[in-house]
Amino acid sequence: MVGVAYDCLANPLGAVRSTFEKAVSSGSDPASFAGRDWGAVDLFRTFLFEDGGLCQVPVLNSSTIRWIQPNSLVRFRGMVQDMLGNELYVGAYKDGSVWRTNKFVDVAQYPIDSCSETRIWERRMLYCVPVPGLNSWAEPPAVVYRSMDSPTQHGEKRQRLDESTDNMDFDVSDEGFQGSSSTKKLKEDGHPSQSQELNIEGTSSSLSMLPEANRDSLPCLVKIYDCPESDMKLNEIFEFVGVFTFDPEFKVENNDEEFANGFSEDVLVQLPPNKVPRLHCLTHRKLTVLDFPSSSPTMEVKSNLVKEIRNALLRHLTAVLGNDGVAAQFLLLHLLSRVYSRVGTVAVGKLSLNLNCFNKESVPVFGPRLLLAIKNLLPFTQCISLTVDYLNTASLAPKKDYETNRLITGALQLAESSHLIFDETQLEAGTLNSVGVENARLLKTLMEMQKVEYDFQYYKLDMEADVQLLVLSEGKSNILPADIVLPFQPSSVDSFEATAEALEAWRWYLATIRSLPHSIEAEIQKVIENDLVEAKQADRSMGTQDFSRLLTMARLLSMSFGETSLSLEHWQMVKELERLRRERLK
Repeated sequence: MVGVAYDCLANPLGAVRSTFEKAVSSGSDPASFAGRDWGAVDLFRTFLFEDGGLCQVPVLNSSTIRWIQPNSLVRFRGMVQDMLGNELYVGAYKDGSVWRTNKFVDVAQYPIDSCSETRIWERRMLYCVPVPGLNSWAEPPAVVYRSMDSPTQHGEKRQRLDESTDNMDFDVSDEGFQGSSSTKKLKEDGHPSQSQELNIEGTSSSLSMLPEANRDSLPCLVKIYDCPESDMKLNEIFEFVGVFTFDPEFKVENNDEEFANGFSEDVLVQLPPNKVPRLHCLTHRKLTVLDFPSSSPTMEVKSNLVKEIRNALLRHLTAVLGNDGVAAQFLLLHLLSRVYSRVGTVAVGKLSLNLNCFNKESVPVFGPRLLLAIKNLLPFTQCISLTVDYLNTASLAPKKDYETNRLITGALQLAESSHLIFDETQLEAGTLNSVGVENARLLKTLMEMQKVEYDFQYYKLDMEADVQLLVLSEGKSNILPADIVLPFQPSSVDSFEATAEALEAWRWYLATIRSLPHSIEAEIQKVIENDLVEAKQADRSMGTQDFSRLLTMARLLSMSFGETSLSLEHWQMVKELERLRRERLK
């Protein structure tokens, strides 16, 4: 046992056992605890959220894993990359006349006799990874774990862990292991070894081999208790708080014939605890862009404040874009866009942007500036250089590998509110193979419908997405049909540095404003209808997509001022922006 009971940080399992023993001694039947809490989770929620304990809990990542002590309380922020199904485990058992629990642990604290009375419970397993494209400023602040400040009885164990992780390589071979749904048994003598997991059976799909990881992207196997499956979905971002288990000294005893072919039913082999840490979740919460970073300023959405921040951000974007004020206006609307509704196949609210007229002289200058500026403003950003070779070889959509029961991730498996830049300026003439044609189709579908087609081998499944898409190109992109096509016209190369305070305000602004509710009053709707009829009469080529784009621009421009309803002034501003854009297209 580590520490003392009810030390929620250093000894969470002590608190779990103490509350369990208290519940049993009060007359509760251990069988009644299947799928529900006996008071342990309530205890931790009080400690974390009412007593301010959350800020004391260290964050688990590739750096902190070196010093975080096993069986202590940790936080892990990550995206659900794969859902590994459910497993049965020995949740409670009788040790003589005393009932004990194995909830929130991998290894039994006491020997389990083969004749012991047991209770089999169920838990879910999620394979989680750090959010793709997460920028350093959006990471939660480090926490100095107090139990590491002084020597403990586990000093030698800690030293061995540090030495092991110093030399540990989180890269995992692509050679997968085939799973099975057959029963996993405890040792015949009923005494699990130190590394034995209390796993009985994968009741749905067997575990999948983890995707490639490295020191900067530590995966985590999160075990979920007493939570409806509908609460968590693929690609959602969560912060999990729970018991951390990790065994860098674990070695698989390679003495079974089935290991000769690299296949094993054992979860220890498929997701070995010396490669992938476990987190037994006590509580969790879904995260949005408003939660990145954790130290974001708290401000009210007041009109004057919002306008002040908007003007400063617009000046910054104008400087980034070489004093192209029109491009800066459209870029601001693009950065505020999100899918807020779906009507049939139409993703309402998206506003992809294609800045073209880049050339060999302007790309090296403004490309990096734009990328850096967006990385400093948004929490999840990535850039893909689009070439014929990339299209012909890249794995864009996730694919199911049924030999390992693994969902192999793809470049387009992204969290909600991610930003993706496609640099088409290096795209030259060439021939697309079958992979390239399929990848071009996937990108077009993402641009037009905000959906990614997941390949489950026997069928395809469209997964909804909400990704901001920016295209940089010489001419109008033919592969990526954006909502807005705007010729880029820089006139200078000015400095665009910003203070830390300004960046924090702009990040708050972009995250907060895009989530505001918005409506269009009946009076303004009538004005818009009349204007659109006139526009159609003046230009017969205008269609429903053009009208939808103008309405989206109007909504976003109004929101950029902190307004929740469209005014006539802002509608006139949108029409002027559209006029300036069309002038450039002539």
